[in-house]
Amino acid sequence: MSDRMMQFGDSLIALDYDLEVRLAQWDALRTRMVRSVPPEFTRDEWAYLVGFVAKEHLYEAFVVSFGMEGSDPAKSLIRPRGPIAIWLPSNVSLLGPLVLVLASLTGAPMRVKAGSKSNDLCAAFVQFAINNLGDGSLRDYLRDRVRIERFDRHDPRNAEMAANAGVRIAFGSDAAMAAIHALPHPVDSIGISFGDHRSEAWVEADALDDAAVTTLMKVFAIYGQAGCTSPRRVVMLGGSEAHCHALRDRMLKLWPTTMKADAPMHVASLNVMHAQLNAASGWDVKLTHRNGAVLGVGPVDKAEMSGLMSLAIVPGTVEQAVAMLPPNIQTIGHLVKDSSQLIQVIGRTKAKRFVPVAQMHHFGPVWDGQNFFRQLFEEVAL
Repeated sequence: MSDRMMQFGDSLIALDYDLEVRLAQWDALRTRMVRSVPPEFTRDEWAYLVGFVAKEHLYEAFVVSFGMEGSDPAKSLIRPRGPIAIWLPSNVSLLGPLVLVLASLTGAPMRVKAGSKSNDLCAAFVQFAINNLGDGSLRDYLRDRVRIERFDRHDPRNAEMAANAGVRIAFGSDAAMAAIHALPHPVDSIGISFGDHRSEAWVEADALDDAAVTTLMKVFAIYGQAGCTSPRRVVMLGGSEAHCHALRDRMLKLWPTTMKADAPMHVASLNVMHAQLNAASGWDVKLTHRNGAVLGVGPVDKAEMSGLMSLAIVPGTVEQAVAMLPPNIQTIGHLVKDSSQLIQVIGRTKAKRFVPVAQMHHFGPVWDGQNFFRQLFEEVAL
């Protein structure tokens, strides 16, 4: 435990390191990060990580979870639950570094199973940090107490991870998470699940200037339908089919200058195939520049489009948009004139996040409707 505890709200946080020093060390890493981008990362991914490890941002995790720093009489003692085991998905590999950074603020040992079918950004980021931090407690922690591996779902190491974890964090399908949490584990450990979710964007024609349209395109193109926070559908609130066609035409026009890198050949070929399949099912589809994506216009109640890089644009009222939300809705991104007018409506849905489109991929201590960061700690009543 550190030589002093820090109090947030009415809770004393007990850690085995100095929080101010740890935050400063993460922040200092940013100086090295801005000088080069490791080959495993895109520039957008790396830029997001640079902002994510800022000390002000990481400090906010404690404020959001426990309250502002204070000195009133404490009512509870907060301490880490113990070793953390994390099973990462294969489709959105940037989640690895993000979860790892927040989990590192517990100071607990960590074991991570990286996605077996994706780039291991988690290991790449940790190695970069170890190589660039210099001597210090954070470098020692990442080198000696964090273990990152890649293996499949049948590997006995899954059972080892569960058997030694105070916290099990699992991403993936409902079946995969159930299998992980069914593994023998300590009786006082907890399981945190992040299942398969879908997201969409709600927009208004009057709020769609070129900058907003460009943001919408970029947010979709990062992961396509593979990302749980990516919009699979754009709902033009209070608009007509003509408004949807106008939005698509602007996206087609802006695509070549916004998406400067061509889609991989196999993705472009699949997009051509899915354009034909979606057209056959009744969608009005067009391919973007060099077959980078499939943009379709149709009615709000039409069955979803197929294809990793297929984006549906539909008109609908707010009530229609609510009625057609998928049961596993996670994020609704908005590009509207006044989002406060929709808060009451969102309260009637199962959406876990309602944020500007630009923030759809932003990760934090509250995720999928739960403050998972606080769950990494246990509470002792005082």
